[in-house]
Amino acid sequence: MNGEWPLQDSLELGALPDAVPCARLHTRHLLREWGMNWLIENAELIISELMTNAVNAARAGGSIGPVRLWLLSDSSQLVIMVWDPSPLPPVRINTSEQAESGRGLRLVATLARQWDWYAPLQIGGKTVWALL
Repeated sequence: MNGEWPLQDSLELGALPDAVPCARLHTRHLLREWGMNWLIENAELIISELMTNAVNAARAGGSIGPVRLWLLSDSSQLVIMVWDPSPLPPVRINTSEQAESGRGLRLVATLARQWDWYAPLQIGGKTVWALL
């Protein structure tokens, strides 16, 4: 995997409300360090949605941690991966324009070139990923 994605980083956080802004800030600084400033805004939006979903899924299962973020890059594209302990798949909800929530995965689908999820057999839970 290192050959395909020479730039790699990960972050493990407790499933607490502050996990989302911590993940965004970490990503912003890392992408600047990697010289990928043009991806910062979209990456932060996607991470906000995926980390919020991960924190909510973990807390719904009675856990406060961990949730994990991985960032992989080849200097021209970025893979964002977020893991949480819930085995339940992410669900896109049909919402109205006025809805306060429920549009996160629609936003991810709009901003990312691709996105999907899988259940890692070794550790359980699920990983949702997006490619920018």
